[in-house]
Amino acid sequence: MFENRAQVLESIQSGFANRTLLVVGDLMLDRYLWGEVSRISPEAPVPVVRLLQETESGGGAANVALNLASLGLRVRLVGWVGSDSEGQRLCALLERAGVDIQAVRQLPERATISKTRIIGGHQQMLRLDREESLPLEEPLLAECQHAALQQLLREPQPHGLLLSDYGKGLLSEGLCQTLIQAARAARIPVLVDPKGMDYRKYRGATAVTPNRRELTEAVATQERQRIASGDLNRLLAAGERLRESLAIDLLAVTLSEQGIALLEANQTARRIPAMAREVFDVSGAGDTVISLLAAALADHLTPMDALHLANLAAGVVVAKLGTTPISRAELLAALSSEEVWQQSDKITSLATAQERVRHWRRQGERIVFTNGCFDLLHAGHVTYLEKARQLGKRLVVGLNTDRSVRLLKGPTRPVIHEGDRARVLAAMEAVDLIVLFDTETPLQLIRALRPDVLAKGADYRENQVVGGEEVKSWGGEVALVPLVEGRSSSRILAQIKND
Repeated sequence: MFENRAQVLESIQSGFANRTLLVVGDLMLDRYLWGEVSRISPEAPVPVVRLLQETESGGGAANVALNLASLGLRVRLVGWVGSDSEGQRLCALLERAGVDIQAVRQLPERATISKTRIIGGHQQMLRLDREESLPLEEPLLAECQHAALQQLLREPQPHGLLLSDYGKGLLSEGLCQTLIQAARAARIPVLVDPKGMDYRKYRGATAVTPNRRELTEAVATQERQRIASGDLNRLLAAGERLRESLAIDLLAVTLSEQGIALLEANQTARRIPAMAREVFDVSGAGDTVISLLAAALADHLTPMDALHLANLAAGVVVAKLGTTPISRAELLAALSSEEVWQQSDKITSLATAQERVRHWRRQGERIVFTNGCFDLLHAGHVTYLEKARQLGKRLVVGLNTDRSVRLLKGPTRPVIHEGDRARVLAAMEAVDLIVLFDTETPLQLIRALRPDVLAKGADYRENQVVGGEEVKSWGGEVALVPLVEGRSSSRILAQIKND
């Protein structure tokens, strides 16, 4: 769940306050030949693709820049393309999107890096890569470094620097370290999408975003040990040692269907689950993750909210074929869909509730607990829960099961089934967690969760509140919340009966 959903929504709607970001990295042109397959060639055992459409988009650092521009940010780009038709088309595509490409060099002696994918139906049949294997010349690296430094110090200064490394030779160790040190001196965060097995060139970066395979390779280089692909806990522990040794603030590890893990100083590894989506094409997902992470951090979202948003965006792009930047409209739609999933996720077992409460407590958050039947939810309930939430940071609601309600109120209650009551409560912004209990009182639940505040309606006296003495014994407090006069489920039911 987002730590501050309202702030996340405001950031997206405002285009992340039109912040300026500088992207430095390997530029590519992604070309797609779309067609359909209905037969096998008589000349060789290969499918025949009947061409229907051709499209082009930015790849590598160009895709990062296009993602940012599509979200409403101002983007400056540093890199190189060839003085060929592919380079011209890529530059035109970037300019149309509003990306500042004045620091993109056009080289007559080199071909633009391009990847041509042939798609038959929804299946990639073949990929043709065009690039030179010769290393970049020192004068070119020096020119790109000078251009990047100029853009970094140019007014207005960017709110973040992104290094998009595709291992094509531009982001050498010398260039990376020069830019990282200059950015940190200017208090500009640096985010890196890494490549290769040696991460020492990213030393001092604010955030690095490897995928699981990339981190496994980097750890093997750093610690001279190979970690089995299935041993995630051991991999994350080694990743934390790598992060600390290289003075990197955040390590955001993308884990495919297992979501994203965040490693940072003085914190245990935190995980964000993947959104359940059908995956068509993972190309460009890493570009989307670092773009959203950079945009969100530039607009002062917390690392967890920034990563949560990046995770949502990645779920959108992998459900599409081809490298396509995410738009604000798509991100808002994903946020809306996730809200429904997030609401139902509030309803948990006691074991899960204990785990979440422990996590919130490690974050220094104050836990409020209240309980009730909440049969026929009305304005009085809503006001009461909102006031209870204001007593702390998180509100946990213990909800009586149907059997428990019958014990308290007789055989004609509840009117609303426990599953429906829980789902309606989950839709309330004030409620963070709902745990059903089957006993007459929530005492067992209170002892298990150990809240900081036990809230109850002001129609009770403090010595009548079940669990009050227990909560006070571990340093908590009992709070009596004023009720809205004239609002009760019993009154509503009596009125319906009379009518």
